[in-house]
Amino acid sequence: MIKAVVFDFDGLIIDTETVWFDSFTEVLGRYNVEFPLEIFLPCVGTKGTIIDEYIEEKLGNNVTVKEVRQLVRECHREKIIDLEVREGVRDYLTQAKELGLKIGLASSSDREWIDHFLKKLDLLHYFDVIKTGDEVKMVKPDPEVYLQCLDALNVSSTEVVAFEDSNNGAKAAKAAGITCVIVPNPITAKLTFDHYDVRIESMAGQLLTEVLNKMA
Repeated sequence: MIKAVVFDFDGLIIDTETVWFDSFTEVLGRYNVEFPLEIFLPCVGTKGTIIDEYIEEKLGNNVTVKEVRQLVRECHREKIIDLEVREGVRDYLTQAKELGLKIGLASSSDREWIDHFLKKLDLLHYFDVIKTGDEVKMVKPDPEVYLQCLDALNVSSTEVVAFEDSNNGAKAAKAAGITCVIVPNPITAKLTFDHYDVRIESMAGQLLTEVLNKMA
């Protein structure tokens, strides 16, 4: 019996991932450097070093990784000012409450980052438990953040369904023994997913109850 649902944040609740990709593309373009999607995709849902290594390789003699990262953050900050909740997310949260399910959030991002958006978008009150990257030793694809979430929700892995948009997130959920639903965003839709149970293209496409019934 499903007693809880757990959501990822970046890329799933709001599509920050597409904005990050666009920001890296724009900033590196100022130096006449392309930013291939295959460099970005492995880092979605985790805190990988592939991007930093690529920047160092392409621009090491001209500018530091730290300086490029700062420019990307500034660009990203401007682009996300009016970012909205992904289609169907608020409906799923509302339906989960109506069903009496506990609601968790498990993310590799920092708590301050997540709280800012949840408050701004009036979503914070939906979540019973929030576990973030600054509370664990290892971020996704390591399952630690999910295991902490399960413990805080006081449920077993077989009583939970996780919603993820990335391979790293899906690997973390499955490693924790949790059933995983993939809801890709425009960037991660290009990925080949190996670790999941059900894939839906949007939370607006079908009711939460319909998705949960597939797990029965």
